Amino acid sequence: MKKQLTAVFLLLVFGLSISFAQQDSIALKYATTITQADISKHLHIIASDEYGGRETGKESLTKAATYISDFYKQIGIPPIKDIAYYQTYKVGVQEATGVSITHNNKNFIQNNHFFNFPAYLKNEQIDAEVIFAGYGIDDSLYSDYSNLDVKGKIVIILNGEPKNKSERYWVSNTDTPSKWSNRRNNPKVATAKEKGALALLIINENTPEMIKTYTHFIESEKLKVLDKREIDFDFPSFYISSEMADEIIAKSSQKIKEKINNKGVPESFVVKNKLSLDINKKTTISDAHNVLAYIEGSDLKDELIILSAHYDHIGEHDGKIFNGADDDGSGTVAIMEIAEAFIKAKKDGHGPRRSILILNVSGEEKGLLGSKYYTNYPVFPLENTVANLNIDMIGRLDKKHADNENYIYIIGSDMLSTDLHEINEKANATYTQLELDYEFNTTKDPNRYYYRSDHYNFAKNNIPVIFYFNGVHEDYHKETDTVDKIIFSKMEKITRLVFHTAWDLANRNERIQLNVSE
Repeated sequence: MKKQLTAVFLLLVFGLSISFAQQDSIALKYATTITQADISKHLHIIASDEYGGRETGKESLTKAATYISDFYKQIGIPPIKDIAYYQTYKVGVQEATGVSITHNNKNFIQNNHFFNFPAYLKNEQIDAEVIFAGYGIDDSLYSDYSNLDVKGKIVIILNGEPKNKSERYWVSNTDTPSKWSNRRNNPKVATAKEKGALALLIINENTPEMIKTYTHFIESEKLKVLDKREIDFDFPSFYISSEMADEIIAKSSQKIKEKINNKGVPESFVVKNKLSLDINKKTTISDAHNVLAYIEGSDLKDELIILSAHYDHIGEHDGKIFNGADDDGSGTVAIMEIAEAFIKAKKDGHGPRRSILILNVSGEEKGLLGSKYYTNYPVFPLENTVANLNIDMIGRLDKKHADNENYIYIIGSDMLSTDLHEINEKANATYTQLELDYEFNTTKDPNRYYYRSDHYNFAKNNIPVIFYFNGVHEDYHKETDTVDKIIFSKMEKITRLVFHTAWDLANRNERIQLNVSE
């Protein structure tokens, strides 16, 4: 009996090993359909001047959407009932210009004396008293708002936070800056708004240099998704030059800054003469599209793997076309190739057990709009979404890897599911042998990459994610991000890694598990 049981056990093990080996062989067969030649063909089209920089809300992006959806139709992926290949949403497109500031008969010029990063502002005329409120900080150890009423006023503040001669910050009493120095998600704006201010002017001595550096961004139109909820306008806040500030407050902002820094004592006062802020920005309504290719699974078809990449970029500025070959033409064509590999497998009788959704999203460059819209109004239930694999820039090298194309940054893989991390590691060890770099795989990364691409809208909904990313390079967000600089051998290898990870996720017996919170 013992010998018989042993024989049965060995037969089962041997049979399973054949099954696993067959699965590996099948996966490898379809992974090899992802080729440099096909990737190059698509990218030379998508990232050409003909596609005009693919800016969301513009005809150039609609043209790209047509190219992508036509490809899915051509390779035999059927349309999704009711929506075909598009999830369409309305956007309000607001011009960047249209703001003027006047004080004491002096008219200050936008993008010369002051600027703001793209904002969706309500058209209004504000005539109000101005209050100088130090650094605009309201914290337990230091507050500029103590006994200060700014309701109904325009507030003007210094940039950054105070620190003494020993370079220790008064807010934290350490040599490390606090959240009040953070330009992104600036708490000073939220604080002014909460306290009833009508607008905020932030003094920044580097304003002229910032205008030159960020010209294409500052002059970009701002988009807001016009969904079922009421539009939430941005709070009017502007960076102003020191010269403009000194004219308004009739004092030296630099001397006030030095005084506060030395003593750690806030200073505030009412400015003589009211200030007029006139916002009159032209807004147009346009369609934006997420392009979807759905490959239905078999016995586990109600569960879903989403592969995403944004196909939009930043359009045209000053007669220059920003082609976005790496950002994110590379991710766009990668998931197109993965879609083709999966549909070929299905036609040959090797379709995925779980369903696959290829999600080309728009509006990423405008604030992750398309992926946010999808997660707010999912085509398939989010609770059935097993994982999101997101590709954003995989065709170039960063400085760290200047002599090594055999790498990819992996971000988010273990934050919500260790299972997902291990599956990707195994796929790489088995098939692609890339250097998986986890330098940015942390929420404390000062670059905040975990929060800056479309995977984040899935992660916010507790869906495990992996963000595949090659890092930034000298052509990032410049008109020089062109297809001639793409390394197609690198793209092929990374795209195959994503395919193998997706294949495992789609065909394994058990759904990956979320990490258990401690």
